[in-house]
Amino acid sequence: MKIFKWIKRILTGLFILSVVMVIVYKWVPVPVTELMLKRYLVNGSKIEKEWIPLDQIANSMQLAVVSSEDQNFLKHSGFDFKEIQKILEQEGAPKRGGSTISQQTAKNVFLWEGRNFVRKGLEAYFTCLIEWIWGKQRIMEVYLNVIEFGDGIYGVEAASRHYFGKSAANLTKAESATLAALLPNPRRYGKNIKGKYIQKRKVWILRQMSNLGGTLTFP
Repeated sequence: MKIFKWIKRILTGLFILSVVMVIVYKWVPVPVTELMLKRYLVNGSKIEKEWIPLDQIANSMQLAVVSSEDQNFLKHSGFDFKEIQKILEQEGAPKRGGSTISQQTAKNVFLWEGRNFVRKGLEAYFTCLIEWIWGKQRIMEVYLNVIEFGDGIYGVEAASRHYFGKSAANLTKAESATLAALLPNPRRYGKNIKGKYIQKRKVWILRQMSNLGGTLTFP
C-alpha cells in the first residue's frame, strides 16, 4: 500500500509542477528549450535568440505561420482533427505535419523530441493546459519566440535579423512567408532561402495568407 501512496504523491507533485510551470510561462519568457540544449550539447550549434512581445512581431509573420502550419488556429481548442484527416487524404499540395501550433508549442516548451505514446500523451495534456491558461495570443507569442528557424537560430526576431537584417516588426509579407516556408526543415532550408523549394512554398503561403483575409485578428 505504501508504494501506491508514494506513486500518488509523485503524480500529484508532477501535476502541480506542470500547472505551476504553465502559469509561470504565461508571463515569463521561456529561457531555453530541450531542443536548444540538444542542438548545443550534441551538435555543437550556437543558440541565437532574442525574446520579443507579440506586438513587436509583424502581423504578416503571425498570419504566415497560421497559413502554413495551422489555418484553423483561432477556431480549434488545441486539436484540429478535421485538418489531420484532410492532410492525410490530399495529394499534390505542400505537406506539413498534423500538429497544431498549440501542440507544437507544448512540445517545444515542455517536452522532448520523440514519437512514443508517453510523449504524445503529455503533449496532449500540455496542449490542453496552455489553451486553457495561456490563450491564443500567448501561445502565438511563445511559439514565434522559441521555434527553430535554422541551425542555432530560434525565434522570429533572431531569424529576421539573420536572414533579412531587420527586426521582426518590419517584416514584409514576402519575408514573413519565406520564414514560414523554412519550418518543415529549418536547418536544411535555412542554408538557401532563395532555393526553388522555399520560393515555391513562399508563393503558396502568400496565396493562403490572402485567402485568410490578409491579416490575423485575435478575438
